[in-house]
Amino acid sequence: MEEWEEDDQPSYIDKLSPDEMKRLIQEEKEELEQYYSLAKSIKENSKAEALLIALEKGFEKLRMLGANEKAVIFTESRRTQMYLREFLERNGYAGKIVLFNGENQDEQAKQIYEQWLEKHRHDDKITGSKTADMRAALVEYFKEQASIMIATESASEGINLQLCSLVVNYDLPWNPQRIEQRIGRCHRYGQKHDVVVINFLNCKNEADKKVYEILSEKFKLFEGVFGSSDEVLGSLESGVDFEKRIQQIYQTCRTAEEIEQAFKNLQAELDEQIQLKMKETRMHLLENFDDEVREKLRDHYHQTSLHLNRMERYLWNLSKYEGAREAIFDDETLSFVKDHETYQMISQAKKQNSPNVHHFRFSHPLAQKWIEQAKSRELLPKEITFRYSDYKGKVSILERLIGKEGWLSLDLLHVQSLESEQHLIFSAIDTEGGQLDQEMCEKMFELPAVEGEEVEISDSIRNTLRRISEGQQEAILNEIMERASAYLDSELEKLEKWLQDLKNKLEKDIDEMTVEIEHLKREAKLTRNLAEKLEKNKQIKELEKKRNEMRRNLYDQQDEIDEQKDRLFEEVEKKLEQRTSTEHLFTIKWRIV
Repeated sequence: MEEWEEDDQPSYIDKLSPDEMKRLIQEEKEELEQYYSLAKSIKENSKAEALLIALEKGFEKLRMLGANEKAVIFTESRRTQMYLREFLERNGYAGKIVLFNGENQDEQAKQIYEQWLEKHRHDDKITGSKTADMRAALVEYFKEQASIMIATESASEGINLQLCSLVVNYDLPWNPQRIEQRIGRCHRYGQKHDVVVINFLNCKNEADKKVYEILSEKFKLFEGVFGSSDEVLGSLESGVDFEKRIQQIYQTCRTAEEIEQAFKNLQAELDEQIQLKMKETRMHLLENFDDEVREKLRDHYHQTSLHLNRMERYLWNLSKYEGAREAIFDDETLSFVKDHETYQMISQAKKQNSPNVHHFRFSHPLAQKWIEQAKSRELLPKEITFRYSDYKGKVSILERLIGKEGWLSLDLLHVQSLESEQHLIFSAIDTEGGQLDQEMCEKMFELPAVEGEEVEISDSIRNTLRRISEGQQEAILNEIMERASAYLDSELEKLEKWLQDLKNKLEKDIDEMTVEIEHLKREAKLTRNLAEKLEKNKQIKELEKKRNEMRRNLYDQQDEIDEQKDRLFEEVEKKLEQRTSTEHLFTIKWRIV
């Protein structure tokens, strides 16, 4: 919903007269009722039946490849997910299925999680984050016990499913980037078998066939070579924009000819967009990367490279410094040996199954020890020379600082309200009095550096850095207030909409019941049979009783929402009760060469 912003252009509906609107609404109501009757008449789910055939053929292919007989089935909703589990369990897959979604709150998931915690209570797999550990537990269960994982879109990112080489897109999304993410869970470096991808497609629907044609031929999503779609997908600014175009075609085209023409136009636009974007990207690479970096890109294009995210990189560098006397570090493999034990950064350790390798991460006791050791050290004011010339990459915002020097101070701001927040506040100036922004300061600490002698800080420099820090602290506190205000507005709007929806529904039901009561009263007056008259009056009393209950229910719902508003106000008031403290970490005299 957040990605899909509606256009502000007026629709044709705005131009209709009230009578035309009423007629169209009535026609749509009748059409929807026909769909409802048709849906109720369907006794067999042919798509689910086809899934059984797909799994049978898919597993047969996996046996030929010598791969694990495991499949991940992607759906668009939890309701479909639950239905498929029940259907497959009735058809030979009982006890072989695990669900994976954004909530993971079903009884099976809870049981798997508890067993996983018990199993790993003595090793370092437990991170302490319930969400991360729940995901790890479900993936491990899939690996060791289940044959089928039925997953929603939440499984398309952040988990490694290369133990599986059969992907079933039961619901095929229109967004090519989402499809790429799904397949990428299994089709990744380290996968030992070809990944079989089964897509469900309604061949009787002309538009569905055209969508699949574009996804397959233009975006090359189902090619045999890994990464063949990367270049093409990189040209898309947003898969959501592509989805919007498809949605527009579905809404406006009514004949096979219209659909054909609309998709031809879309394909022509995509061809031009893809070629232009690829040309621009190549140009930027050649203009902005130096020769050494370009050579490395060429050398490693078809190879796996060791990769750490920003926080892991910080941990690795800190560990090398703090553990220099205790361990032997190897940058090539991102591992180190301490007391005859081997530790490896978690990103790389996941690729190994050796029980002799410890997974090194932030939550590991050794990492915590080194972090606390670093935090407890007193940092004296010193001169630090940052060597941009030794840096392997390019940081454009720092290039103008080469050859310059100045002062930098770092403070840690603690903000305690309903939630606890911490913010690192850099205050920095150069010798000409120019102020450096937060991003510049952070990027500076990515560079190799040499520690110099201890330096004296004049009172004027201290005062200047303190004023900058206080200004940034005030800006952060204001931003927290703005967030609290936006949160309050958003939550109040949700409650108001909820109340209005309830009110509209109940009022509609009450109005319908009132009409029915009036109708029964007229019938009761006209009937001469005493028994029938008594029966109708009894029905009237029952309906009036129900109507009164519905009215009371409306008042109860209003009271409940008012209570929720009160709780919301209390929550926001606590956020406003900010307690702040500032801890000075260090001051340095910096120079970039």
